[in-house]
Amino acid sequence: MHESPSIPPGPARTQAVLRLQGLCKRYHVGQPTEVQVLHDIDLTLQRQDFAALVGSSGSGKSTLLNLIGLLDTPSSGELYLLGQPTSRMDDAQRTALRGRSIGFVFQFHHLLGAFTALENVLMPLMLAGGQPSSAQRALAQDLLERVGLGKWLHSRPGQLSGGQQQRVAVARALITQPALLLADEPTGNLDSRSAAEVFALFRACNREFGCALLMVTHDPRISAQCDRTIELVDGRIASDGA
Repeated sequence: MHESPSIPPGPARTQAVLRLQGLCKRYHVGQPTEVQVLHDIDLTLQRQDFAALVGSSGSGKSTLLNLIGLLDTPSSGELYLLGQPTSRMDDAQRTALRGRSIGFVFQFHHLLGAFTALENVLMPLMLAGGQPSSAQRALAQDLLERVGLGKWLHSRPGQLSGGQQQRVAVARALITQPALLLADEPTGNLDSRSAAEVFALFRACNREFGCALLMVTHDPRISAQCDRTIELVDGRIASDGA
């Protein structure tokens, strides 16, 4: 990925992007089936962080990722995103903050088959504000060139390999220039070579765009390459370190 003047620098890399304070999540509250999935989670991610979130099935990883992504609300505690407390935000406020501050990459790319790579990258902007501007289209094209897909701008997902489709998904996640990139098993559906290429791409995004990255993975080879590993056990952070 090369330097380009079309993407402005983000906020200071020392800024705390995310801070969780005493975060808890319970389901079926007040009923005999009430269960607590997350217990008093304290966690901070800085701009420079490149972290893996690991844990066995049922440890609470998906629940925690949904809370961090503002797709669900905690039962108690507070989640600060770019310094803003979110627990009392209404749905519209949370959606707006999520749209401008968080990028998502999933195991399955969820590209729209009827649209080209360029149109898929522009989709978050189209959903938020209608027809993209010429500057936004130029940014989308630049992102695709950065992820090595400059020759496939007008190709549809069915014409791309699995690794190429995931690269389109990464470019789509970056189109809003988010402060936080959340990746849920992003290499789990790829062969070893494509997985290594996508991981290298995340590294470049973290370094060049200054966005914090939190990646859920079951692959110890992937987590071992991250700068920081956060392990969940039974809904609690069991370890957090290099």
